[in-house]
Amino acid sequence: MYRFLYTILLLFTLSLHAQREQFSFLKPSDSLNKPRRNAVVITTTGLATTALVGLHQLWYSDYPQSKFHFINDNDEWLQMDKAGHLLSCYHLSRLSAESFRWAGMSQKSQLLYGAASAWAFMSVVEVFDGYSAEWGASLGDVVANTTGTALFVSQELLWKEQRILPKFSFHQTYFAPQRPNTLGSSFNEQLLKDYNGQTYWLSANLQAFTKSNFIPNWLNVAVGYGANGLLTGKSENNTVLGLNNYPRERQFYLSLDIDLTKIRTKNRILKTVFSTFNFLKIPAPTLEYQASGKWKGHWIYF
Repeated sequence: MYRFLYTILLLFTLSLHAQREQFSFLKPSDSLNKPRRNAVVITTTGLATTALVGLHQLWYSDYPQSKFHFINDNDEWLQMDKAGHLLSCYHLSRLSAESFRWAGMSQKSQLLYGAASAWAFMSVVEVFDGYSAEWGASLGDVVANTTGTALFVSQELLWKEQRILPKFSFHQTYFAPQRPNTLGSSFNEQLLKDYNGQTYWLSANLQAFTKSNFIPNWLNVAVGYGANGLLTGKSENNTVLGLNNYPRERQFYLSLDIDLTKIRTKNRILKTVFSTFNFLKIPAPTLEYQASGKWKGHWIYF
């Protein structure tokens, strides 16, 4: 899954860099603007190609190739990797659709081309997996990717807005130093590789559902999913590798959050930044429930 989070972060960085000189033109067009549409298609294709080439060099070039094959990894990492796929494909779909909206394309075209391009991008990465002897294509990954895209498209069709946002947060853990090659030796690597420190959220906008004028329109409530004790994909691998057998445990969270896109500002630069980084869960007081039956409170959790 860390390969997909890397891709998301790379695309965000490249997208901001590409738009650095275009902030004065960030206001969406009221009607189809063909030069903008062409620019979006060319830029998106270039960014996707750059990301895929970089991803292949970073994650696949050091491993032997094989015939295309599938693997069943649905029982690994307590499905944390599947949550990462959902998050990645959702936000790629969202950002792609927003780019086409900027070009003045119709809602139908925004959703069609935005969702299709995001799903196709993630599918290419899955093909990379399929030809790698180290990994393998996974139907579970494809289902998670499709679910992420469907979550975005269905909300646009049903509500014409995004009321429920997949989000991500991370904190460092004591597990990574025990397997630095797998879980990361630096903060940047651990951010992408250490599932023990990752939390995936569904953040729902309160005002959108309650229609209450007393609730700030940027205030969300978020439910999160995380895991602990993950040194390997499966617990039996710990014994084979001579690792400590920590209890593998699911964790569930309840917290407050902020929808950055609901913060009022006329500054187009801030709007772009808020939209780009709206995949991050804002640190806030959090209630945690562990699968073992324990409850735990956090004054601030990220």
